[in-house]
Amino acid sequence: MPRAPAVLAAPHARFELPKYDEIALVLQGGGALGSYQAGVYEGLSERGVEPTWIAGISIGALNAAILAGNAPEDRVEALKGFWKTITKPDDAVGLGGAWILQAMGFDAAARGWASGWSAMRAVLEGQDEFFSLRLPVPFAGFDIATPDKVSYYDTAPLIDTLKRYADFDRINDGGIRVSVGAVNIRRGNFVYFDNSKMRLKPEHFAASSALPPGFPAVEIEGEYYWDGGVVSNTPLIEIFSNAREKNILAFQLDLWSAKGKLPGTFAEIEERLKDIQYSSRTRTIEKIMTENRHRANAIKEFLDHLPEEIKNDNPHIERACKIATSGTINLIHLTYQNRLFEKHYKDVEFSRDTMLEHWASGLEDIRQSFEHRDWFFMPSHELGFVTHDIHRTSQRPIGSSAPEDCDRDTHGEACLTMFRQSARPVPD
Repeated sequence: MPRAPAVLAAPHARFELPKYDEIALVLQGGGALGSYQAGVYEGLSERGVEPTWIAGISIGALNAAILAGNAPEDRVEALKGFWKTITKPDDAVGLGGAWILQAMGFDAAARGWASGWSAMRAVLEGQDEFFSLRLPVPFAGFDIATPDKVSYYDTAPLIDTLKRYADFDRINDGGIRVSVGAVNIRRGNFVYFDNSKMRLKPEHFAASSALPPGFPAVEIEGEYYWDGGVVSNTPLIEIFSNAREKNILAFQLDLWSAKGKLPGTFAEIEERLKDIQYSSRTRTIEKIMTENRHRANAIKEFLDHLPEEIKNDNPHIERACKIATSGTINLIHLTYQNRLFEKHYKDVEFSRDTMLEHWASGLEDIRQSFEHRDWFFMPSHELGFVTHDIHRTSQRPIGSSAPEDCDRDTHGEACLTMFRQSARPVPD
């Protein structure tokens, strides 16, 4: 059965960007959905757009390792190798059941059967060179152990796979900043392992993807860590809070959508719960960051108008300078769109065909985004923060004075006009 959607023809021309200080890639967690991010990166690579900073959580951290651990010309092939390794082709049961249903005219049911069976295989068998079933399972109350031994699966194969597809010397010395989020179990604190502050090892990336109780905690220097998605599944704030004075172009690649239909079955409730839980309230984060950036820009403008004699040796002015900023943020937001056949187990559905379908979706989304050249203009300092999303009916500056219902079709052109007036192209 053909799975992957048609994708726009590959472009040939490089995409010339304004001179942003940072090009950030923000990679959310989402298990098997993560090949969507690989597809987006392929589209970036086609246009010659390479990140200077990659922040990831869970599967996003694993993709970050592959990207930062390879030279730009090798990254797409390394991603393909990694994703081919951790996925499986359909077996006879999956193919046979789907073929029977399709022959009977039930195309949607055929697709759903193949997907559901693949997810069941991952649960019962594990996934080659990623995680294997832990036997015997350490049942609570009968076998007390450390957190790295209490799980349904063993992720030891993942360490070897990361070493095969990523050069960790390059990760630490290759010029790309890498930040991956995890949770310190004992303290309950969210932490980032960052190659600007430490030497990153495969264990740091495995810790970021150690989602309990399926995956075991990872021990690093005497502390145990779980998947960063336990606290926050989107490393967006890490980028913004550490680059206040910079002009940033950020590509945020989300695997869970905050918006969705009302559930009508228990399975749909579980799927909707996952979507809401792991979407990490991205729009709320964007709104908070926009308001903070506006305040900081206003303080910066105020300070610029003060006489120098007032600024000297004034502790109040010194504190104001620390929170003032002249930077801008342009956020290109891409979110994986659920397929009708997908259910609550979509993040553990590691079939080869579905992986390629997710990949094709990411590639198509970023190619369509590049068709909107004005989206990549550097925002004015007065505006400070803008965001664009190929799947929204209109694009507007978050936090602007646009109407509250500006994302409706009736206001779409007015909102886009407002952005065009407030954003400005910057010469190369």
